[in-house]
Amino acid sequence: MNYNNAMKIFRFKFSKLTTVFIYAGIVLALAAFGVTLYNVIKADYIYSNKVIYSIIGFVAMFIVSILLLVILVSLLLSSYYSVGGNELKTSFGIIKSRFKISDIERVILDRTTGKLAAYFKNESYIMIVVKPEWYEDFVNELLKCNPQIEYVINSAKNSPDDQLKK
Repeated sequence: MNYNNAMKIFRFKFSKLTTVFIYAGIVLALAAFGVTLYNVIKADYIYSNKVIYSIIGFVAMFIVSILLLVILVSLLLSSYYSVGGNELKTSFGIIKSRFKISDIERVILDRTTGKLAAYFKNESYIMIVVKPEWYEDFVNELLKCNPQIEYVINSAKNSPDDQLKK
């Protein structure tokens, strides 16, 4: 966990399979860029009548590979939740969202599924995907900003201290 001026940041937790796909996508994007660059350098299209089609293809491949690289790297480096300043901010790569903590009615930790969800007054909700050992810290940060949030723990078998957290 990192701290940033009274905002507490919780990194997004990717599954192992998702992480493998992200790294594979990065490798493929770099390979596509490299192969395209190689083809541009070795290309001898000076005397060809199809030069324009080749240039368009090379430019398109450069754009696609760079765009894919930017998106995948941003997923790895910029996927987090931050709590503070009466806002819950989510960042999933280049996609960013803000929610007012005052609009959160309840947070539910479902121990049978291992999921944490924040439910809002407008009947919407978001799933919080962080390391399970950060659940309590995350909820405590929300409660510091809005003590009116109802914290519910659902499990097949509740422990005695679970009832105290409501």
